[in-house]
Amino acid sequence: MQTRNFRHTTGARTNFRQNPNRAHQKRAIKQLKHADITRFINKATAPEKVEQFVPTHRFSDFPIENRLKEAIAQKGYREPTPIQDKTIAHILRKSDVVGIANTGTGKTAAFLIPLIHKILTQPRERVLIMVPTRELAGQIAEELHEFAYRLNIHAAVCVGGASMGKQLSQLRNRPQFVIGTPGRLKDLLERRALNLSEFRTAVLDEADRMLDMGFIKDMRRILALLPSPRHTLFFSATFSPEIERLVGEFLHNPIRVSVKTGDTVASIEQDIVRVPLGTSKLIVLQNLLMKPEFSKVLIFGRTKHGVEKLSKILAQKGFRAESIHGNKLQGKRQKALDLFKRAHIQILVATDVAARGLDIDSISHVINYDLPASHEDYIHRIGRTGRAGKKGKALTFIEQT
Repeated sequence: MQTRNFRHTTGARTNFRQNPNRAHQKRAIKQLKHADITRFINKATAPEKVEQFVPTHRFSDFPIENRLKEAIAQKGYREPTPIQDKTIAHILRKSDVVGIANTGTGKTAAFLIPLIHKILTQPRERVLIMVPTRELAGQIAEELHEFAYRLNIHAAVCVGGASMGKQLSQLRNRPQFVIGTPGRLKDLLERRALNLSEFRTAVLDEADRMLDMGFIKDMRRILALLPSPRHTLFFSATFSPEIERLVGEFLHNPIRVSVKTGDTVASIEQDIVRVPLGTSKLIVLQNLLMKPEFSKVLIFGRTKHGVEKLSKILAQKGFRAESIHGNKLQGKRQKALDLFKRAHIQILVATDVAARGLDIDSISHVINYDLPASHEDYIHRIGRTGRAGKKGKALTFIEQT
């Protein structure tokens, strides 16, 4: 009977997710255009000036399976990041946790490591991980595989834009982890291909982004189908009143951990690119991209159509460019990401599906070709550069009117 609540929502899902958000986005963009543009300007601070974090644990100290410790060591992990240091012990004790942390802080491993240990010590356990985007689902699955490929632990990745048949086949094998987006999880529940009564552990990663994308009703219904008591973990970059309500509904006496260090990392230099009235915005972009320092560039546009059009124009101009957006099939999105990660292309043009969760090394520049819908979205966009102690640069196009 788990699918009953979902039957009458399918037709309304598009209107619920898109129309209110689109109107809100237009208002926010209008406000940003009239905002103080100095918020897009900031000189980078040398990484060596940032205070060094000293963890209270080492990975070898945690009471986890030796096989998992070996896998962690093989990945080159020695000392945990702040979010890992402060949450792993609580998760191992099966406490509900709310973790607030900036992107790129290692929160995926913060929940994967103790949950892999749980599976190793309690083989009948199953874990549901809910995320906002296909890319984040794939990245979590990739990291899980790196930890657990020798431990006989498997995952099904259940996202839209990918083969339903393959996902149904994976689910029939009863993988210990199911990683999915709310929309596809809802579809699988309607098909009775997923039985949530078997899952006593749930993770919501990038919970604030799922709310922004209009998934709140699906999130509530999916969580309500999980058995009680259960072990529930929320990870988010921000903590809104709506998330507070979700925490109150679905978590039991959660441990709250915040290692959020500010809106932007010190290693990102931020500046604006003024486009004078009557000047082609595209030509200004091309002139920038021809400079040798623009070696690995993530460009953000506002709409799926605009992103696809821009990537094709840049390719026609001789740039190695690909696109990623919601209208692109999952296989093609993943291929574009892989090409960008391996530096086989110079430029990835994206909508905000790439603004969170993606961990790509050595992005030299983030360019806001179109203004983001909010300052919070701006923060997440530029957080794709200046990672792992490296400097990065973020440029925002401002058209003169």
